[in-house]
Amino acid sequence: MNNASRTVLFVAALVGFLAMLGCRSGAGGASQTQSAPEIARAPMPADWPRDIRDQPMFDGASGLPIAWQDLIATAANADAVIIGEMHSHEQGLAVAAALFEDILARKPNTASLAMEFFERDEQNALDDYLTGITDEDAFRKAAARTDGNYPPGHRAMVEAAKNANRPVIAANAPRRYVRIARTEGYDKLAALTPIQRALFVIPQSLTTGPYRDRFYGLMGGMAAGHSEDGSEPADVEAMVLPFYRSQNMWDATMADSIARAINQGDTPVVHVVGQFHCDFNGGLVTRLRTLKPRAKVLVVSMSGEWARQLTDDDKNRADVVVYVGE
Repeated sequence: MNNASRTVLFVAALVGFLAMLGCRSGAGGASQTQSAPEIARAPMPADWPRDIRDQPMFDGASGLPIAWQDLIATAANADAVIIGEMHSHEQGLAVAAALFEDILARKPNTASLAMEFFERDEQNALDDYLTGITDEDAFRKAAARTDGNYPPGHRAMVEAAKNANRPVIAANAPRRYVRIARTEGYDKLAALTPIQRALFVIPQSLTTGPYRDRFYGLMGGMAAGHSEDGSEPADVEAMVLPFYRSQNMWDATMADSIARAINQGDTPVVHVVGQFHCDFNGGLVTRLRTLKPRAKVLVVSMSGEWARQLTDDDKNRADVVVYVGE
């Protein structure tokens, strides 16, 4: 296979991979291998708690166990609660939904929901449904929701907000603009109209440090997987940088959406997002804390293991790590 063909395959793989960045990220800056063979999931241990609210959870720094009610009390007093999910993980999404529902019960007049999975140009579709202008079928059609991209956990959160008459924030940048960030750069986006510009935020700079290192580690591994000898191509920086621009635009737009909700008093803002964006003080968390340095931000991350204590890989992953099984 020639270099041009490998580059095309690599870019196509990265486009798909970006959509799955909520999947588990390696600990402390180390990347996990890509293109690993499918392995059988370990069955749930016989004595594992069946109640969604009884899943083992721990302080991400100290490793001390945390009770569900203590988590809810802390979350209800935060300005923002960032829930790092594993996409399509049924148990993890059920825990996230229960967390939002119980926060809502504590703060029924101020709590709000924000979601990575709705883009800003879908806000009207959400609002029409939440206010009873349209029914669920019309909402799903207008927002292009299917069983594949609108799992039961997400639906449960939206329904809880609807029943409580609380807002749901379409927090993310539309993909067509994110694609331009990747293929043409930020200058093209900066030249668009104010109405278009309202749908996304162009970051002033790219996030540096461990977050960048983790991103490049993952993408570099994919590049190696598409080379003839398994080594990273020399132009990996040129190949990965456009995707990192897109990642930063996602982070900047979501952080801005959360900050606006905080400013409006819709707190706590419970934002559900793929965990790569928030784990280990990820790009979303960094940007939100820069925008709102005095805000109380709580990060809760789901871990797909059957663990009875905080694992070494999960140390400092988040303020709270919840084990929800494989």
